[in-house]
Amino acid sequence: MLSVEEAQREILGRVRVLPSERVDVLAALGRVLAEPIRSTRRIPPWPNSSMDGYAVRAADVRPSAILRVVGRVVAGSLPTRAVGAGEAVRIFTGAPLPSGADAVIPQEDVDARDGVIALRSAVEPGAYVRPAGEDVREGDLVLEPGRAIGAAEIGILATLGRTQVAVGRRPRVAVLSTGNELADLGTEPTPAQIPNSNTYALMAQVMETGGVPLNLGVVPDRLDAIAERISQGAEADVLVSSAGVSVGELDLVREALVNAGAELHLWKVDMRPGKPITFGSLGGKPVFGLPGNPVSAMVTFELFVRPMLLAMQGRRGTGRLTVRATALAPIVNRGSRRGYLRVVLEARDGRWDARLTGEQGSGILRSMVSADGLAVLRGDTAVAAGEDVEVIVLREVSP
Repeated sequence: MLSVEEAQREILGRVRVLPSERVDVLAALGRVLAEPIRSTRRIPPWPNSSMDGYAVRAADVRPSAILRVVGRVVAGSLPTRAVGAGEAVRIFTGAPLPSGADAVIPQEDVDARDGVIALRSAVEPGAYVRPAGEDVREGDLVLEPGRAIGAAEIGILATLGRTQVAVGRRPRVAVLSTGNELADLGTEPTPAQIPNSNTYALMAQVMETGGVPLNLGVVPDRLDAIAERISQGAEADVLVSSAGVSVGELDLVREALVNAGAELHLWKVDMRPGKPITFGSLGGKPVFGLPGNPVSAMVTFELFVRPMLLAMQGRRGTGRLTVRATALAPIVNRGSRRGYLRVVLEARDGRWDARLTGEQGSGILRSMVSADGLAVLRGDTAVAAGEDVEVIVLREVSP
C-alpha cells in the first residue's frame, strides 16, 4: 500500500491546469486568480486627511499659537489655495491635503472662533496624513496568480478599476454511485436498500472546492451498467465514483475502468477510513474510485480529490489549516493504518482542544456532520488526555 503522501504526490504529479476564463469582478468571488494584477494607479492619488480637522504647517503648530483659517476642503473636491505661514485650512476626512500643509490637527484639539483657531498642542509633520501611494503604488504587483479571491481581493480589484479578471475554469466533475443496495434521493428504500448519501455529499464537496458537479446517478453492480455510466461521464474533466473498488465479487469499478481504456496509477492507501481507493487516467482525464462507506468516501475526497480539483484551477495548496490541539480525552487509533479520526475543536486560551465526535465507524455519517477536523494518528497509537494531536481543520470554528 502507498502512504497518503505518496498517493498525493502521484495524483498531483498528473495535474493539468484548466484554461482560464474572464469573468465580471464580482463573479470572481471564490474563484482562483489566473493572472498577475499590477496597479496602474497610485492609491490614494494624493496625500489626504485621516481626520476631520485643520490642515496646517507643523512648524506653525505650538501650544497657544493662533492660526487664521483661509479655506475649506471636503472629500470629493480639490483645495483652492495653498497653506501659508500662520494659516490653516478646514479639512475633512479623505479630502486632499492643500499644498504647503504637512500635517492635520484634529478639530477636537483646537478652539475655533471668528475665523481663527487657537492650538492646544504641537503636532509632528505627517500627523493624521495618509501619504500618496500609501496603499498601492503604480507598477506594484498587487495580487499573484493562484490566489483564492475573497472579499478583500474584490475590493482591491475594484479600486484598481478592473471590471473583469481572469480566473481558473471550474472543473466539471461527474459523480457516480454504485451499489444494488442504494435507493436514490426521491425514492423510498426497499427493505433491502439504504439511502444514497454519497452522490450528494460528494457533489457538495465538489461545489465547496469550486467545481461543478454532474450527477451520474446510481448504477447497480453490473459491469455493463457501470461501463455505460463511465462513458456518460467521459465529457467531464474528472470522474469520481464511490463503492465497488475493493476485492469483492461485485466490486467492478476498477474492471470497468480498465475495460474503458483507463490506466490505473494506484490502488490501496495505508489509511483508515478509506484504504480501497483507485486513481487513474481515462482519455487523459483523472478518474477516482472512492470507497463506498460514506465517511470513507468523504475523507478520501478531502485528502485526494480536493487537492487535485484546486490544482486544476491553478490554486496553490489545499486551503486547509493544520493545528496542534490538546486531547480532552484519549484518542485511540485502532489498527496498523494511519487514522483520520473525526474530532470537535474548541478554542481555549489561544489554543485548541479536541475530542472525538463519538463512534468512528466508517458508516457513521454523523461523525462527519459533527467534525470540525480530522485528527491524524499513526497506526496502533493513542493520544492520552492532555497530549497534543495534529488536526486538519475542515471548517471555520467559532471561539
